Amino acid sequence: MREFIYFSNKARTSGNFDLNNLMNAGRMDIAIHVIINAFFLSHKLRNDIKLHLIFNGPPDPPKHLELFPGKSIPETGKQIGDDKLDLSKKDIGNLIKKMLYKSKGKEKVEVWDGFYVEKKSLFKLLDEMDGRKEIYVLDDRGKDIRSIKFKDNPVFILGDHEGLNKKELRKIKSYGTSISVGKNVYFASQIITIVNNELDRQEI
Repeated sequence: MREFIYFSNKARTSGNFDLNNLMNAGRMDIAIHVIINAFFLSHKLRNDIKLHLIFNGPPDPPKHLELFPGKSIPETGKQIGDDKLDLSKKDIGNLIKKMLYKSKGKEKVEVWDGFYVEKKSLFKLLDEMDGRKEIYVLDDRGKDIRSIKFKDNPVFILGDHEGLNKKELRKIKSYGTSISVGKNVYFASQIITIVNNELDRQEI
């Protein structure tokens, strides 16, 4: 399994945002594109990805949305939760709204099978992963992604259109390795596609 953490300092932390004006919801449009590029292939849904969305905007930061539509029932191996994702940006926007509305503070709420919401910061999440997983930070000055042989279950951290500020980036780098997908500046959703492709090629 591979995991992605998308962090946004401005994404809304309540469900009362306008689906027709996603840019004014702390650029919720970027989070939607991240979801699409993380999970969707042509004619099928990836079942080997867990996506963490950390929203730090108003009115109730931070919020951690965990999406694992490929989660399976151990007894049967049946995949659950994939019926909650649709390629439509409006449908995914509604999914985010509903998850945020179900938030109950620090309690981890399972909104649907494989979909969770709770009040948790980026660094609390990283502390929980530290020492158990290989963590990589997307940074234009990092090591070339094609020079790295990844092990199973890697975690990748990326920011929104404003990126991570210097203080955040410095602290995040202490958890893992900085990697780059090249000299060009890509959208966060495009970076996820590039990383997924590299892992596919390495058969991780």
